[in-house]
Amino acid sequence: MYVYDDYDRQILTDRVKQYRGQTDRYLKGELSENEFLPLRLQNGLYIQRLAPMLRVCVPYGMLNTKQIRKLAELSRKYDKGYVHFSTRQNVQFNWPALEHVPEMLKELAEVEMHAIQTSGNCIRNTTTDQFAGVSPDEHEDPRAYCEIIRQWSTFHPEFAFLPRKFKMAVCGSTDDRAAIRVHDIAIEIVKDANGEVGFRMLVGGGLGRTPVVAPVIKDFLPKQHLLSYLEAVLRVYNQMGRRDNKYKARIKILVRAMGVEAFSEAVEAEWAHLKDGPATLHEEEFQRMKSFFTAPQYKQLDNEESLSAVQAQRAEDIAFDKWVSRSVRTHKVAGYSSVTLSTKPTGVAPGDVTDKQLEQLADLADEFSFSEMRTTHSQNCVLADVETTELYALWKKAKAIGLATPNVGFLTDMICCPGGDYCALANAKSIPVAEAIQRRFDNIDYLHDLGPIDLNISGCMNACGHHHVGHIGILGVDKKGEEFYQVMLGGNSGLNTSLAKVLGPSFKAEEVSDVIAKILTTFTQLRNDEELFIDTYRRVGIKPFKESVYA
Repeated sequence: MYVYDDYDRQILTDRVKQYRGQTDRYLKGELSENEFLPLRLQNGLYIQRLAPMLRVCVPYGMLNTKQIRKLAELSRKYDKGYVHFSTRQNVQFNWPALEHVPEMLKELAEVEMHAIQTSGNCIRNTTTDQFAGVSPDEHEDPRAYCEIIRQWSTFHPEFAFLPRKFKMAVCGSTDDRAAIRVHDIAIEIVKDANGEVGFRMLVGGGLGRTPVVAPVIKDFLPKQHLLSYLEAVLRVYNQMGRRDNKYKARIKILVRAMGVEAFSEAVEAEWAHLKDGPATLHEEEFQRMKSFFTAPQYKQLDNEESLSAVQAQRAEDIAFDKWVSRSVRTHKVAGYSSVTLSTKPTGVAPGDVTDKQLEQLADLADEFSFSEMRTTHSQNCVLADVETTELYALWKKAKAIGLATPNVGFLTDMICCPGGDYCALANAKSIPVAEAIQRRFDNIDYLHDLGPIDLNISGCMNACGHHHVGHIGILGVDKKGEEFYQVMLGGNSGLNTSLAKVLGPSFKAEEVSDVIAKILTTFTQLRNDEELFIDTYRRVGIKPFKESVYA
């Protein structure tokens, strides 16, 4: 992972000192609420329903064990002993006192972490595949490009006050595991006929009130032009994006208003002034950045022997077998595996992890995965480099701390925003609905029979729970002061990204799990053999599900 130099450390030290002074002046009444607002947002601090919320940046989801232990310590000292993994791979504290935040930022800076640009109308954390660098289906490791974008975009003076927040994601594999097509800019690493690495650029995706799958605006961008082209896209958006209505300010609205062709032409015209200029990336810079993401000291292991040993353990222990089938993924290095640890046992808000679990996760990462861990956009965590023969030992320890529920990719591995329990923007609560579904469908054998199903829940139209791209999506809505829930079907965030369609009239909270049960029953009646839910839906359409639910 990237390691700060003296220049990076001085920037963070100065920033913390600056924000401490701003906070002191606000608390003394020398700054008004409106004056303090952009200052705290630039440092990741929201004022939520019950308390401030501090969002900490986790670039491309990577954490070392020193950083994980610091997050645990801060949650214990300044919060209520837990943190929340967000869908941007960031970490959120839900209860810090305003006056404690500068000290939290100081302590985060000591482990090379910060909260800069995790909020406000600026370029947010660039996300990517949680299996970057270890996946066999990867064209190239995307993390070096993410880090280049991070360094370019952080404190970029021209893009500090965009029309709205701006999100980018990079994918380097044949599958999309980072939902890149619902980002403002999606960057796909591709190779041309000569094997040269470049990028397919998609612009204008997003969720929220107007969900859009990003269209391609450039099929192949040579990699040395990455930053100059991004700058051209951002300049067009900054100049032409709407600022009079925040609901129409995202770049997706601009792309739709102009039309993809006209928008692309505007970007090309802007790029003509920037191409081959100072922002051009040279090979030595790529190599310098890639040097931070070299492979760890893998052992030379026999893959067949490793797999054979695990197969024997799976045959003897059915619980371990189920966990491996859902949580373990093939690694590109022989004798190693990647492991997803579920944060979603029944009764726990998706993405919430306690301070003790964080410290235990750090211990697991030290023992099994070269002292590194990754957060995922689906609110779980990953140990990317585990010796396959150590899986059984890892499983027993993860199980003991509540992080080995074998539901990864299943119905109860849901994405869920904090909703009305915490968020001031939410129209309805998300967590109680998630818990009701978790309890109703807690039978792991039934979940295995159903197969992979993405269920995503948002407490409002801002779609932090990605409900539009869930196979089953749930949206909290307010009707004259009462909370209702709209159910939708057919969304997908992978390669074949699709947006869900609304099933029909909304439901009360206590009805939602019954509705899900009817949808699942309809699915099992209509599926062919081992057909997946999303494939059945695409084959039969929404009509039979609607008839079942509203019968």
